[in-house]
Amino acid sequence: MSDTHDKPIYGPFFGVMGVVSAIIFSALGAAYGTAKSGIGIAAMSVMRPELIMKSIIPVVMAGIVAIYGLVIAVLIAGSLGNSNTYTLYNGFMHLGAGLAVGFSGLAAGFAIGIVGDAGVRGTAQQPRLFVGMILILIFAEVLGLYGLIVAIFLYTK
Repeated sequence: MSDTHDKPIYGPFFGVMGVVSAIIFSALGAAYGTAKSGIGIAAMSVMRPELIMKSIIPVVMAGIVAIYGLVIAVLIAGSLGNSNTYTLYNGFMHLGAGLAVGFSGLAAGFAIGIVGDAGVRGTAQQPRLFVGMILILIFAEVLGLYGLIVAIFLYTK
C-alpha cells in the first residue's frame, strides 16, 4: 500500500517539469542577455568598430547561463525512470532543482543584458568604464551560479 503512495504513476511528471523549467528559463535568460547586449554592441560599433571583439564579453557570459540550465536538465533527465522506480520525493526535488537554476538563470540573463547594453555603449564613450562593466557582469553571472549550486544540492538529495 505504501509503495503506490511513494511511487505514483505521475511522479516522473514533476521530474520532467524540472528538466523543462531548467532549460527553458535559463535559455530565455541567455537569449534576452544576448539580444540586449547585441543591441548595445550594434549601436556602439557605429562609433567605435575597433571595440566590437572586446564588447562580445556580455554575450559570452549570457551564453554561460544557458549552460547552467543545460547541465541540470541533463542530470535530471538522466535520473528519470519509470513510475515503478521514481518516487514522488525525487520528482519534487528535481522540480525544485529545475526551477532554482531556471529562474536564477532568467534573472541573471536579464541583468547581463541590461548591464551589457549600457556597458558597451558607455565603454565606447569612455574606455575606463570597461573594467567596471566586467565587474558588474561578473556579479550578475554569479546569480546564475547560485542557482546552479542550489540545483545541484537539490538534485543530490
